[in-house]
Parts: sequence; structure tokens; C-alpha cells
Amino acid sequence: MSKIAVVIDTNIVFKALRLKHSIIREVLSQEQYRFYAPKFLIVEIFKHKEKILKNNAQLEDEFYEYLNLLLQKITFINEDFISIGSFVEAYRLCKLIDEKDTPFVALTLQLDCLFWTYDQPIKDGLKRQGFNQFFEM
Repeated sequence: MSKIAVVIDTNIVFKALRLKHSIIREVLSQEQYRFYAPKFLIVEIFKHKEKILKNNAQLEDEFYEYLNLLLQKITFINEDFISIGSFVEAYRLCKLIDEKDTPFVALTLQLDCLFWTYDQPIKDGLKRQGFNQFFEM
């Protein structure tokens, strides 16, 4: 049985890191999914590490322990792998909503898979433009 491919947004990873007992962590541990993200997601995690740690009750050691597990579950794709056509289409879709989501949408288009985000404005904006490749729990 093939796995369901899902591009995971930064906000999903942040919630998984903050919420020790969450449905997000349960889904991330399920074997039927294969999660992908652009490489710069790693930069975003470390850029906001202090904020993530400040907003939760877990110790820094627990944070790194789960981060290690989480990073093993995500296949990181170098942005150079994504075609210019996918980037152009993703930019067209995201430019009036949130340009920072362009690499995630471009990767979703490139892999022809689902996009998992809790960013309601980006979901609503993309849906208005006909993009409906969302992962829903």
C-alpha cells in the first residue's frame, strides 16, 4: 500500500512542538502518510525555537528529543528541486495572501499531493482561487 504524500506547513510543526499531547502528534506518527517540507522549514524552527519553548511546559531536552523524532518523519526537499513552473503558479496563488507560503504550495504542486496547514487565511484564499489539495483530519 502506498503512503499518502502530504506537504506539512510550518504552523503544523510549531503546534506539534508546543502541544505534547495532540492529534497532530498522533497523525505525524501514523505510517500511512509520508510528510514533506521545503528545507527552509528547519531554519524557521530554529529561528523561533525560543518562542516555541517559552509557550509550552516542556523542558528544552524534551523539545529536542521530539524535534529529533519529528525531523526523521519529514522528507526535506531542497527548493532547487521545485520547478520554476510550480514556483510561478504557487506565487500567483499566494502573492495576495501570504508570500511566505509559496514554497509549501509550490512543493505541493510539484509533488501533486496534499497540503497540511492550520493557516485559515491561506486555506480560504487558496480555495477561492480553485486550489483544493488540502489534507484534512
